[in-house]
Parts: sequence; structure tokens; C-alpha cells
Amino acid sequence: MKNLENTPKIYVGTYGMYNNGSLFGEWMDLSDYPDRKEFYKACYEYHRNEFLPELMFQDWEYIPDFLISESWLHEDAYKYFEAIAEMSNDIAEAFGLYCNNIASWPGNGMDFDELLEGFNESYQGYFGGVMKEAKIEFAYQYIENTGMLSGVPEILERYFDYEAYAKDLFLEGYTEYDGHIFHDQ
Repeated sequence: MKNLENTPKIYVGTYGMYNNGSLFGEWMDLSDYPDRKEFYKACYEYHRNEFLPELMFQDWEYIPDFLISESWLHEDAYKYFEAIAEMSNDIAEAFGLYCNNIASWPGNGMDFDELLEGFNESYQGYFGGVMKEAKIEFAYQYIENTGMLSGVPEILERYFDYEAYAKDLFLEGYTEYDGHIFHDQ
């Protein structure tokens, strides 16, 4: 996780302190702990002045909302951060979109390794550069990669409606989020 450009951090207080009018707590850098268990151990150690402290995550940085709430950090959060540390920024962004919008993870109960495999099978790439519309840009590449129009005389090829074909592709089979294209599974 040390490779992450923006290291995940959590401001950890307790409900007891909060209910007594205090926001006392500490920003804790998740990369300082090898796993979730050690992170929680450090949180309880920091709040050892309180009898059975009920931890409250009052703020966080660089952690997707689907991995954290006010009272818990998902058990696979460290696996998620280790995985995105190995990815380029574009792929890590796409993986976050896939987790949150397509796979509905972690709410779907899917195993993390299965999730990562599904992402690798589904992700088609980022299409937000050359053309105005990512879906049309993808359709051009799809047609070229499949050779769909190979053998068609050039004079006829220019009449092909790429926009209409892109609409059809995304009606059944593909999904686009912020220029990232995913194959529906």
C-alpha cells in the first residue's frame, strides 16, 4: 500500500467522546499497518483511556465510500488497496467504478479474487480521448478489431452508421462510466 500516491487515512475517534462533545481522535494512515486487524489494534490502543471504546470513523481520505462507514472498515479493504497499488491510475479508477457501479461490491458478497477476475474480463479500456463520445469511439475500435467491415468496399463503408451501431452495442452487452467501457457479464 506504500505505493499509493494518495495514501488512505482515517480520522478515528469514539462514540463516547463524540457524545460527550469532543471530537478528540487521531488521523491514522492505513499504510502504517500491515492489515485490518493491526489497524484496529492500533485504534483501540490509541483510545485505551476509554473503557471498551466504540470506534467512530469521523472522516477519511482516499478511501471509496463502498469500503468504509462511520463504524466499520470493510474486511477486504487492504486487498483492495494492494490491488490498486499495482494498477495504473486509469485502471485503478476503472476498478473503483466497476466495484461500485457494476459489481455492487462489497454488498453483493462476492469474494475479492472473484471480483478482480470479473473486472479483468469485463474491462475494455478507456475511451475518452480522440472523439467526443466514448461509446462511439469504442464502436469504431470494436468494428476495427473484429474486422466487421473488412472486405466491404470503401465507398460503402463510409455509409456505415457508427453512432447507431454504438447505441446498439450499449443497449445489450456494454456499459460506459466516465469514458471507461465494460462488457456486461
